[in-house]
Amino acid sequence: MIDKLEMFIALARERHFGRAAEACGVAQPTLSSAIRQLEDQLGVQLVFRGSRFQGLTPEGARVLDWARRIVGDARALRDEMRSARSGLSGNLTLGVIPTAVPMVADLTAPFLERHPAVHVRILSRTSTEILSGIESLEFDAGITYLDNEPLGRVTQVPLYAESYRLVCGPAFPLPETGSLGWDEVARLPLCLLTADMQNRRIVNQHLAGTGAPASPSVESNSTLTLFAHVMTGRWASVLPKKLADLFAGTGRLRAIPIVGPEVSHQVGLIAAYREPHTPILTALIEAARRLEEPAG
Repeated sequence: MIDKLEMFIALARERHFGRAAEACGVAQPTLSSAIRQLEDQLGVQLVFRGSRFQGLTPEGARVLDWARRIVGDARALRDEMRSARSGLSGNLTLGVIPTAVPMVADLTAPFLERHPAVHVRILSRTSTEILSGIESLEFDAGITYLDNEPLGRVTQVPLYAESYRLVCGPAFPLPETGSLGWDEVARLPLCLLTADMQNRRIVNQHLAGTGAPASPSVESNSTLTLFAHVMTGRWASVLPKKLADLFAGTGRLRAIPIVGPEVSHQVGLIAAYREPHTPILTALIEAARRLEEPAG
């Protein structure tokens, strides 16, 4: 039954029989047959069917909650037995917000040094997608904001406090004060992350507090795209200090503190609230705790 529950979870996530079958590595008729067998075993209809997937029935939504718990526990059991037999090994999938991607190696490098038989897959996703991916078992864990929007019931470990810098070219016209207020930033030609990114919602929040909400002429879900536009000298951007310093260190860009007020938000590791965690996830959480920085 575990395999059928895995396919059902994939179908609920993908909302498409073909994509779910591809994600599970089976043919579409095999997945459709497994879902029907699961319905027969449980005695309820799980999926509204037409010419295409039309959603879960109320019973299907309830079964999905159970399926995630059962499959999560089954994966933990398999991982623990494999670890007991041959040491820590296997796969770990991390969802990471784009602004934290350059810093993720601070966690994964020492983790993999201790556990070289683990294979880590890192995917850049929005904070909302990370929460959804952890819930649907697509991600084992995520790196995201901890304190700006509700996370629900998750295990969390703070990693660092994210503060903000204006990033611009060397010749970009700015007052020679060494820092800027949010009100000054609001009046500049900006390129920013898209509105589905929590970093953008944070920036919007602080700019709106000045009475001059952000009105960027360029938006992207890629920080590299923002840096490419900033390097033309026509735009500036607001990005986390650690990310800004990474590029400013080349001398091709400037990273200017934003004060009045200077704000920060916690970024950290999150995982589903489950005890016990898989051995791999337990080791990752321990690695994150070793890296944990005090807030501020």
